Amino acid sequence: MAPRNASFKKIILGSSSMARRQILSAMGFEFTVMVHLTADIDEKSVRKEKPEDLVMALAEAKRELESLNAKGKCRGLSSGCYNIEAEEYQLSGGKRTACAVNYCRHTVFEGTVREKPSSKEEARKYLRDYSRGHTSVLGSVVVSNLTSGNRKGGWDRAEVYFHEIPDDVIDNLIEEGIILNVSGALMLEHPLTLPFVDTVIGTADHVMGLSKALTEKLIQEAL
Repeated sequence: MAPRNASFKKIILGSSSMARRQILSAMGFEFTVMVHLTADIDEKSVRKEKPEDLVMALAEAKRELESLNAKGKCRGLSSGCYNIEAEEYQLSGGKRTACAVNYCRHTVFEGTVREKPSSKEEARKYLRDYSRGHTSVLGSVVVSNLTSGNRKGGWDRAEVYFHEIPDDVIDNLIEEGIILNVSGALMLEHPLTLPFVDTVIGTADHVMGLSKALTEKLIQEAL
């Protein structure tokens, strides 16, 4: 469902994530994928003691890297977090505004933030740790009203519990290679992973890449 009291015009998605596309479609948004907008940010240079503070700091850092021209077009985005730029919202009173929505997601295992695995061996360790265990997923959203300068941010958490993940499934996931580009090597929606998910405490959309409820709440507050 699109945000209340606004008729949505267009967004630009700086991510090739199929899960994020599906989530945006389910929210009622039309969007254009512009993957070439992504730019690098050294996530390891941003350190915080608490994982909750880290995901917020990364989303804010990504927001600071953006350069937006007068028409609201994106020039720079980070690879670790993703930008969803809402070019126009037609408010109930007829006023138009624009919002930039920045999202960052990280997997947290036993209190330690897990970024993208640096090798196949590290990815294998991650997945074996999840087998018969659980991990947390923290995601932050920062919404900036490009007209008023109003900015709202927040974070959400979900817990994912797993059945035993067979070694051959882990091997297949690693050889396929997609999980090597994902925080914590965790892809809930992957057809090889999904059968071994026991319980999700929280929402699946948050784990997959974008919290619908949190995003819509912050958009309303920023508008």
